[in-house]
Amino acid sequence: MIERTVRLRPDVVIADIGMPMMNGLDAARKLREQIPSLRFIFLTMQDNPNLAAFALQLGAIAFVLKHSAGQELLKAIEHVLRGQSYVTPKLRAADWVETRTRARQFSREMTPRQRDVVQMLAEGRPMKEIAWRLNLSEKTVEFHKHHIMNVFNLKNNAEVVLFALKQGLISVDN
Repeated sequence: MIERTVRLRPDVVIADIGMPMMNGLDAARKLREQIPSLRFIFLTMQDNPNLAAFALQLGAIAFVLKHSAGQELLKAIEHVLRGQSYVTPKLRAADWVETRTRARQFSREMTPRQRDVVQMLAEGRPMKEIAWRLNLSEKTVEFHKHHIMNVFNLKNNAEVVLFALKQGLISVDN
């Protein structure tokens, strides 16, 4: 997706937060480095205000719930093309102070590398593949997994998957 987007250079990218291999927020961050003017609209099943606030740290973006996409998606496209953010009314924070607080709460919990590891584990990828894709040793992946499980009190792989769902790293419709 990243290579194709860089090659095509669209004005707007509509992405799912819970994409396989790399979640939409991390993909957007990487794309923003290469195409600073690129705008994003995130579609998600996750009605998590913390996730929406975290996404807003990318600048003028839109955050739309999949079940309300129709007309709302058109409104979101109009907003981001004008350089404005749009967040579905169901998740709109009361003010920017609250939004920044929510974003910090969401982002301080895991590093980007830890999010990558959790996402791939939740997708059911084996340690060896995760290590290869992230250019890490299997021991480092194992370390990240155990550290995350310990910090967030996750007892097994099923809890890692549920945690990834709650964090918006994967979605049920993948």
